[in-house]
Amino acid sequence: QVQLVESGGGLVQAGGSLRLSCAASGRTFSSYAMGWFRQAPGKEREIVAAIRWSGGSTYYADSVKGRFTISRDNAKNTVYLQMNSLKPEDTAVYYCAAAAEVGLILEHLRYNYWGQGTQVTVSS
Repeated sequence: QVQLVESGGGLVQAGGSLRLSCAASGRTFSSYAMGWFRQAPGKEREIVAAIRWSGGSTYYADSVKGRFTISRDNAKNTVYLQMNSLKPEDTAVYYCAAAAEVGLILEHLRYNYWGQGTQVTVSS
């Protein structure tokens, strides 16, 4: 069982930055692939970024490539999403998720555990 708690969301002006954190419980955090998803009102949940259990490989959606960075600290049971050059279209609830797999997991149905979400609002 893994419990995930996100933090770091908030209101920021366009061009600003935020860093989201996702703290995981459980001693096997390092064996889980992790991902960040987001869901805007009226839209489907979409993947933003993903990272392997080892942190050696990452994936980014085209819409955030070059602006967002996913990382993890297995010693702290935490995964991060650094978001720079934020745009109003980045406004959404952001969720972290854990999958009991070792690869890069892009499909939300393959994730076993989800956090409660944190709101990110980017004003123009």
